[in-house]
Amino acid sequence: MDSSVAIEINNLTKIYKLYDRNRDRIKEALHLSKNINFREHYALNDVSMTVKNGETVGIIGTNGSGKSTILKIITGVLNPTYGEVKINGRISALLELGAGFNMEYTGLENIYLNGTMIGFSKAEIDSKLQDILDFADIGEFIDQKVKTYSSGMFVRLAFAVAINIDPEILIVDEALSVGDVFFQNKCYRKFEEFKKQGKTILFVSHDLSSISKYCDRVVLLEKGKKIGEGNPKEIIDMYKKVLVGQLDKQVDTRKSQNLSEGKKWKDRMELNPSFDEYGSGLAEFEDFCAYDKSGEITNTIIKGEEFTVKLKIRFFESIQEPIFAVSFKNMQGTEITGTNTMFEKLSTGTPEKGDVMVATFTQKMSLQGGEYLVSLGCVGYRKGEFTVYHRLYDVFNLTVISDKNTTGFYDMDSVVIVRKENEEDR
Repeated sequence: MDSSVAIEINNLTKIYKLYDRNRDRIKEALHLSKNINFREHYALNDVSMTVKNGETVGIIGTNGSGKSTILKIITGVLNPTYGEVKINGRISALLELGAGFNMEYTGLENIYLNGTMIGFSKAEIDSKLQDILDFADIGEFIDQKVKTYSSGMFVRLAFAVAINIDPEILIVDEALSVGDVFFQNKCYRKFEEFKKQGKTILFVSHDLSSISKYCDRVVLLEKGKKIGEGNPKEIIDMYKKVLVGQLDKQVDTRKSQNLSEGKKWKDRMELNPSFDEYGSGLAEFEDFCAYDKSGEITNTIIKGEEFTVKLKIRFFESIQEPIFAVSFKNMQGTEITGTNTMFEKLSTGTPEKGDVMVATFTQKMSLQGGEYLVSLGCVGYRKGEFTVYHRLYDVFNLTVISDKNTTGFYDMDSVVIVRKENEEDR
């Protein structure tokens, strides 16, 4: 194995047997029959990749693509069916936080238990103990049994143990967003510190903003196979196509093509299965979507780029000046921003019964990287009374990818200049 390589994965395959009946599983385990019916499921299928020393490599993919499976094989939690993994360096893994904790032990006892399991001597753990205690910041609870901890305290301690062991290779699986916002900030600072120290990091996350910001290279998995590898922007663009089933289709840069294909626009979106809707029934959202600057229907938008929300509304009565609206909430339900045709001083006329109106809201994405929920509305005044014709609350999400976040909900896109004082400043 080349000394410049930290992790080498060759032709890795993991197959699970799926049985129609539990008794078939038992029969095969006990060798009671040779004719057992089962199906083979490839969690990983002939995956190869190399991670060099000092690299931060991201792994992304849809649920069930094999991301967690490959990390568990690398860390020795699972054995592969075929293939091999070579490791050059000591690993600390942030997978299932606290998986090795004994609930009857105190927090302090679990620190020594976990450190020993990783391969540290008592003296080495002693030298790291204060850093772990400071990072976890759970005070006197460190001397209480962990079964008495809140879930937040539990993951803080587990994260602190894993992150302060000073590994040569750090494996992270969706573990940076634990605890409150201040602890999350501490986790990301530690992560950045590891990068500056030249540690090797293998990073799995659905947070595409973090993948874009931190990773030197990204691997894309889909249904157990590696389908792409390259720089973060290139692979994130591929992933966006995978999410909407468009990977194998040629994308025309004209916005009209993607939107005029046979099936409905919303069928190519990832929708919220439990969105809320209501209205008078006088009008109805027939179709809707979001698309990026290339015309690709998507739930993922790059911060700073132009995007559009497009609506199609059918009317069942003549309605004067209907108001079309789009709004954005964060995942905590706080309404961040939104607009409508009345705010924009746009006349919508008087659609007649049977008419279908199309509205497009195009803007620059200035929200911080993260997840947002989109709501749509068609309202107005009928016989002097405010009337909701049709509303769709939190009907789909938008993931904003950013490699630079500022404070608050949106980026002011500031131009910042720093220079030495001159006569004009005095």
